[in-house]
Amino acid sequence: MKYNVIKVNINSKFYPERLRNISYPPKQLFCLGNLELLNYSYNIAIIGSRSCSFYGERVAKDFAYNLARENVCIVSGLAKGIDAFSHLGALNVNGKTIAVLGSGLDNIYPRENTKLAYSIIHNNGLLITEYPLGTKPLKQNFPSRNRIISGISDSILVVEARKNSGTNITVDCALEQGKDVYVVPGNIYSKTSDGTNYLITEGAIPVQSYRDILIEKSQREKLKF
Repeated sequence: MKYNVIKVNINSKFYPERLRNISYPPKQLFCLGNLELLNYSYNIAIIGSRSCSFYGERVAKDFAYNLARENVCIVSGLAKGIDAFSHLGALNVNGKTIAVLGSGLDNIYPRENTKLAYSIIHNNGLLITEYPLGTKPLKQNFPSRNRIISGISDSILVVEARKNSGTNITVDCALEQGKDVYVVPGNIYSKTSDGTNYLITEGAIPVQSYRDILIEKSQREKLKF
């Protein structure tokens, strides 16, 4: 991508405060786009299956669209499936969105989402990674990437996921970081929902509308005072 990549070190004023407080914060972030989103007022990560159903696609787009319309920044990983649909939902309302990559910014992965990456930048969004230019999308990079997705977010929304999937890594990171984990219930007969439904039995917060998240957020803010 022919843009000026900005390197943000951990001691920079632009470095996101949320990330400073996690275990093993990245020492630097390589960024393309709107740096103000690094410390945006409220970020929510929307994550889930790469092989999602039409139900998952619809839910991801709907929640992202409506949350972005309420000035929430949507964070995800630019992957196929739920990630991509979440970014698209935010872009459909000209909302804010951050994509966290598991590669260098000159190696967009998957390649079919390169156009989506351009759209994020052109719509005042942000691409970030801890990996320098030239880094390929190696398999071992993505579990590490997931701690940044949760770390830069205030809370996590799981839309659709299998029980043993990479989504669980992000959820585990979020729980370790003290973040709220929201889950949209899924079809009990669908394998792509057995993970999300299991998370609910383990204590994740079930939501049926984006309004549930905003109400929960409002209530927690009142408790701070």
